[in-house]
Amino acid sequence: MDRQPIGLYLHIPFCRRGKCPYCDFYSLPFGEDLADAYTAALIEAMATQPFGPMQADTVYFGGGTPSLLGARRLDALLEAAVRFFALPRDCEVTLEANPESVTLELLQSLKTGGFTRVSVGVQSGVDSELTALGRPHTARQARQAIEWAHRAGFEHISADLMLAIPGQGEESLRQSVSFLTSLPVDHISAYLLKIEEGTPFAQKRRDLSLPDEDAAADCYLLCSRLLEEAGFPRYEISNFAKPGGQCRHNLKYWRCQPYLGLGPAAHSYLPQGAKGRRYAFPRDLKAFLTAENPFALLEDQGEGGGWEERLMLALRLEEGFDAKTLPDPSARRALLCKAKELATRNLCQIRGEVISLTGEGMLLSNSVTVALLEALESGLENYRRQ
Repeated sequence: MDRQPIGLYLHIPFCRRGKCPYCDFYSLPFGEDLADAYTAALIEAMATQPFGPMQADTVYFGGGTPSLLGARRLDALLEAAVRFFALPRDCEVTLEANPESVTLELLQSLKTGGFTRVSVGVQSGVDSELTALGRPHTARQARQAIEWAHRAGFEHISADLMLAIPGQGEESLRQSVSFLTSLPVDHISAYLLKIEEGTPFAQKRRDLSLPDEDAAADCYLLCSRLLEEAGFPRYEISNFAKPGGQCRHNLKYWRCQPYLGLGPAAHSYLPQGAKGRRYAFPRDLKAFLTAENPFALLEDQGEGGGWEERLMLALRLEEGFDAKTLPDPSARRALLCKAKELATRNLCQIRGEVISLTGEGMLLSNSVTVALLEALESGLENYRRQ
């Protein structure tokens, strides 16, 4: 695998208070001293990463609520990334932020410091739905945060929108989509609420007013149509953007390109041999902070980047999977044959030899992807036997 620029992911595992009741991401309550110690540990990890010289052309601060670190710590982390990963001038630098955690002054400072993109966790434009989700902000605060980011000079602003949430109906979904598309954003992530085991929502699942599967599917299709009509075409199952607004960092994940994740719960996919390997840090902030060498904590998750994985990830994208890249004609034929069968049911489409899912296919992406994977694996097995 040729050396190519990586995506650098920095996990910031802090929230202002407890987790939102649906959240399964790794995060802990914020504290000033803890944030200082963690910032220093991340900088040390950037300086000592054991995988050899790397250049990154995207940096993503995810969480948690990374904006809680404040300009001083965030600028220090970005300066370290510039120093240790040779960031180019056109590097995409993204910060996740919750509406109640930002000020105009913070955003202006970050823009001056080199951040290029802000991703705001809005989730809904309806206050009653935000309350039901346990979000600590209002729709008004969300609007203000996005308008501040625009005033600070950010050209790329993203907003998250949750679908199939408690109490949501067609009218309120239309209200949320209209709310976001009226703001200066160029990217919207719209994803179905998933009830994760071990969360408060899982414990009270029966008491939640959640739509059934058919209604959730209708939410997704309606949202997709409304966003596309508003000038936000879908480029990935859950992501919609104006031209030029796609998130370059996240595209690395779906295109099976290398990335290095630092911090507890952070994942990596890095070149090694003909393919690559996947790694993850354990969900343990204390261990990351106290380890003499935090990279000794890395869990090797095995080989990555095989054809089956590339197909699975590419099918999330509108650009799809190009069967011509497969190493053997028999594997290509097997995959295209199954795709043609699925196309008769309007679950996928074929352009030349590029296979992509339709809107209906994306709703059934798990089963459609499994069918295509089985066909590919059968073809590749015949190739390996030769």
